[in-house]
Amino acid sequence: MAHRTIVGIDVGTTKVCTIVGQVYDNGRINVLGVGLTPSKGLDKGVVVNIDDAVNAIATSVEKAERLSGYRINAAFVGIAGRHIQSLNSRGVVAVARSDHEITRHDVARAVEAAQAVAIPTQREVIHVIPRAYVVDGNEGIRDPIGMSGFRLEVETHIITGEVMAIQNLIKSVQKTGVEIDDLVLQPLAAGEAVLSADDKDRSVVLVDIGGGTTDIAVFAQGGIWHTSVIPVGGNHFTNDIVIVQQTPHNTAEYLKLKYGAAIAGETEEESDDVIDVEGFAPGERQQISRRMLNQVLQARAEELTELIYNEIRRSGYEGLLPAGIVLTGGTAQLPRLDELMRDMLGIPVRIGTPADLTGLADTLNSPAYATAIGLLRWGMRHGASGLHSGGAPPEHGGWVSTYERFKRWLKEFLP
Repeated sequence: MAHRTIVGIDVGTTKVCTIVGQVYDNGRINVLGVGLTPSKGLDKGVVVNIDDAVNAIATSVEKAERLSGYRINAAFVGIAGRHIQSLNSRGVVAVARSDHEITRHDVARAVEAAQAVAIPTQREVIHVIPRAYVVDGNEGIRDPIGMSGFRLEVETHIITGEVMAIQNLIKSVQKTGVEIDDLVLQPLAAGEAVLSADDKDRSVVLVDIGGGTTDIAVFAQGGIWHTSVIPVGGNHFTNDIVIVQQTPHNTAEYLKLKYGAAIAGETEEESDDVIDVEGFAPGERQQISRRMLNQVLQARAEELTELIYNEIRRSGYEGLLPAGIVLTGGTAQLPRLDELMRDMLGIPVRIGTPADLTGLADTLNSPAYATAIGLLRWGMRHGASGLHSGGAPPEHGGWVSTYERFKRWLKEFLP
């Protein structure tokens, strides 16, 4: 069975994860190597110190190379952060051929026409994603190639980011000696890892809760319909513990991971449960009430759930999500978080973990690795940037390389 070796690098606020995997035609991934290292130089998904970011990425890449025995020259890289914005746009073209058969060239022209929207000069397009096509007024067409018609329309979802944020991420990766196959929005990558085609058809919200941000993507009718970024993540839960319990950051993180839950227990046993931990002063010990700890976490979890609900309402899909919410990202592992969201929102909520993995799969069977695994699946589906930067899309999805487009943009506009 044919396979390709693909590398994904998830550059997050709290961790950098590099994965080398053999991706097979049937969708199975054989993980050859993993490089995990604490992230530095990033804040809310954005590079704020290039040297620190380069060191963290380089360490992660070296670990993956040692484990896999594979020399990493290029990778698919995830991008996210508070600078990400999105909008919807429609493009219309006349079918070019005299026999009125729709070709890939027509689809590419329609997608290009949809990009003719006013975008501020300090922003650049990351993805132009066709959601559905309309042929001579007939809506809901997913693949118009080969059909007959006079007029082709495409509904697209356009995702943009700040030029400097994109450029700094590209620089940070390239300085490690790794070229970029393509930049991929992190919730789109995570969706590749944890959502089925049925999920996307029935309408579902992917909620990727990372260290610095929560990325949201609404999928419906098989495509992406809404994306947004909330500047709240797992680090905010930890910082709340630091402030309320007056504990060092390392202690607060330990408490969250070891004893934390998104719903404070009502039992007498938990209210009497006291945890002995290190204090700020050397040798100092302090007593932390487990119930108080979880009350702090519950307050933040409720606030985050309300912010997620606001984004769902803004997307126009409130009440139209039979597949509910799929939680992924490191903070999705907080016990009872799915239960709290289910109770507050009244829709199904489940934890999404990557599937169909072999090799070093045991270490990656967690929502924290959804983006990194999803980057491999994205690479298998959409190919390297150089293959598809010339115009016609590789398939009816109409994907255009972000990285190649960004390089052309720099040559055109920057001195």
